[in-house]
Amino acid sequence: MKDTLLCRCWPLLLGLLLGAADATPFRQAPKAVSALQRGQQVERSGQIGQAIAHYCTAAKLGSPEAYYRIGRLLVRRNARQANAYLAMAMRLGNSQAARYYNNKVGNAPLGNCGAGSGGGAPFIRPDTPFNMERYLARQTPAKQRLANLIRQAAQRHRVDPKLALAIAIAESNLDSGAISPKNAQGVMQLIPATQQRFGVTRPFDAEQNIRGAMTYLKWLEGQFGRDWVRISAAYNAGENAVTRYGGIPPYQETQEYVQRVLYYGGHPRPH
Repeated sequence: MKDTLLCRCWPLLLGLLLGAADATPFRQAPKAVSALQRGQQVERSGQIGQAIAHYCTAAKLGSPEAYYRIGRLLVRRNARQANAYLAMAMRLGNSQAARYYNNKVGNAPLGNCGAGSGGGAPFIRPDTPFNMERYLARQTPAKQRLANLIRQAAQRHRVDPKLALAIAIAESNLDSGAISPKNAQGVMQLIPATQQRFGVTRPFDAEQNIRGAMTYLKWLEGQFGRDWVRISAAYNAGENAVTRYGGIPPYQETQEYVQRVLYYGGHPRPH
């Protein structure tokens, strides 16, 4: 009986052995390896936002290690979002990710690599209002200081502080070192062209970054009035796109972005 079973199983075993012999280990693209190395360098210097942005580049090239590193860095910022990246890392074969995965909180939708455009920002809970003051009270002293700088700058520029804070949370979750895959930089995630328009020469200097963003928001208010929908859409997609489409452009990223800003600011979502 044992011999018969062995005979029947041998072709399958042989196939598995041959397959294992022919299998090649996962080989990361050179660009992914380079992005991982750059990410590790800036992570060691404490620039977490920039590290995540480099890891994001590698993740988009399918690197399991990159998804793991993003998830690990997000664990203390947003456990649900961290889980999303750790789960993807495990799915791609990374064995380290399981150590950081939190079974108690579930997964948020897989986002923009946690860098810029809302990276690490609070999860939108359907039919549950967002309490900004309560949320800010739970943040680190450094983030609370940034929130106070934004409030003060908004008042000086006569911009609604709730709108300014909602954009800051949606953009970087109050991370002055954040950098997005599109090279938006700093706490208010200003792209180089916007920096140049509004005199920002040191985008990772929080006060200068915030001052440039408040100037831009005041300028957008002059274009669109106090319409949060069009202002936030323009902040994300550019004022020309909002003018061309007469409102929120038909871009999924911008439509989701506007919803996040309105949610964080306590406004109802657009229909």
